[in-house]
Amino acid sequence: MLLRILAIVTPVLLIVLIGYLYARRHRPDLAAMNTLTVDLLSPLLVFSALTARGFDLLANRWLIAGAVAVILGSGLIGWAVARWRGWDTRTFVPPVMFGNTGNMGLPLAVLAFGPAALPPAVALFVATNLLHFTLGARLVNHSASLLGVLKSPMIVASLAGIGCNLAGVALPEWLALPLKLLGDAAIPLMLFSLGARMLDVNLAGWRIGVAGALLCPLAGIALAFVAVAVLPLAPNERAQLFVYASLPPAVLNFLIAERHGQEPDKVASIVLLGNIASLVFVPIGLALSFGA
Repeated sequence: MLLRILAIVTPVLLIVLIGYLYARRHRPDLAAMNTLTVDLLSPLLVFSALTARGFDLLANRWLIAGAVAVILGSGLIGWAVARWRGWDTRTFVPPVMFGNTGNMGLPLAVLAFGPAALPPAVALFVATNLLHFTLGARLVNHSASLLGVLKSPMIVASLAGIGCNLAGVALPEWLALPLKLLGDAAIPLMLFSLGARMLDVNLAGWRIGVAGALLCPLAGIALAFVAVAVLPLAPNERAQLFVYASLPPAVLNFLIAERHGQEPDKVASIVLLGNIASLVFVPIGLALSFGA
């Protein structure tokens, strides 16, 4: 299992390294790339997942409820720690709340539990992103209007995808395939941008980075125990929730911080160190899942 985890984490870190090395030589302008990723590619990634054939959103309602409990509880813990340490809550809290359910969570679920685990993992991915672009966006930018948040491409794509899923609408293959191909491009571009941003990380960024990297999975796993005890989750759902809770901070945290100018160098440090720390915490989540 450790080799499987390494097989997932190593490509992530290699793409980050490539972005870092490229940025050291060329100093690219990341604004256009990040705008493309947030406004087009990431929404298409979520829409494609929701409209995939055989995906039943309602069948995963209790698992989604558990994920929401982990997210909100982690946010409260992160807020308390940020206030105690004197860190800006807009920088520290979102990376503690929102885990890497895309490029790590999806393949990890399939490797650990088989192909049948993919639909629940997609449900967790969609729910996390929906909260990230509503509550998470407001946490980063307190002055963002509710109407503006609801009109964001990610929310529009999520609502459209949920509507298609509940109505049983399946896209024709000639349309579904190009949308999926564009959506899949979001993940490597996010990782490349993260690596490029690491040029700006300083000592203060490493301190907050270590704290966020540790708190995200620790708070998540603790809250998963609470959710498992309270919610009527099936054994396979309990297993997936523990893996979900052990995931590191999502790369999307960095892109949103970059867009709003909210100390993106510190957020990049949290995300990168968190993904390195996943070599320790994801095996813990898997061990808990096998005993769930």
